[in-house]
Amino acid sequence: MLQWSVMRVVADPRVGGVTLALAPDDRYGDDLVWDLGCPVDTVPGGDTRAHSVLNALRHARRTANPDWVLVHDAARPCLDRSSLERLLDEGLASVDGAILAEPVSDTLKRAADDPPVIRETVDREELWAAQTPQLFPAKALEAALTAQIDAGAPPTDEAGAMEAAGYHPLLVAGDRTNLKVTWAADLPLAEAILKLQRENAS
Repeated sequence: MLQWSVMRVVADPRVGGVTLALAPDDRYGDDLVWDLGCPVDTVPGGDTRAHSVLNALRHARRTANPDWVLVHDAARPCLDRSSLERLLDEGLASVDGAILAEPVSDTLKRAADDPPVIRETVDREELWAAQTPQLFPAKALEAALTAQIDAGAPPTDEAGAMEAAGYHPLLVAGDRTNLKVTWAADLPLAEAILKLQRENAS
């Protein structure tokens, strides 16, 4: 999945390098073979997603000093080229950055107690489900993540850090096929999507 996810991001020529945050005890990352036409570096991951992203971001700023960075989940191997192009086209024109996301279509329930019971129905009118990649000015994202971590409130995604710092990232329409592989049952669905995408590209 990691290789697929990275290959999907570097498919756009505007992406000039990759920094992977891997678990300190990772046994497989060093064995991966990359032939992407751009540098691929690795750094140790941290205790949370925010710590891992910050480690990778600091490394990228030391070595390549990019103006903008994309943050992508290794668990999203089905990113399609048109969504990435849309994110870069629209996000690079937005000073606050941008993320891929989809309007929520399901009815949402807030739960309480154990076992869970419905406490209330949540209005979905203005709700979007965040995806990755997420695109931000590198310096601003580093400052935002550092501030949240130092405050003891590491965010669950980069947009959350930017929001806390007063930014308003753009929502760019993603695609439902850009699923996050979270459960074992997601794997065959991801495989089917990748197969269909390959067939459509040929």
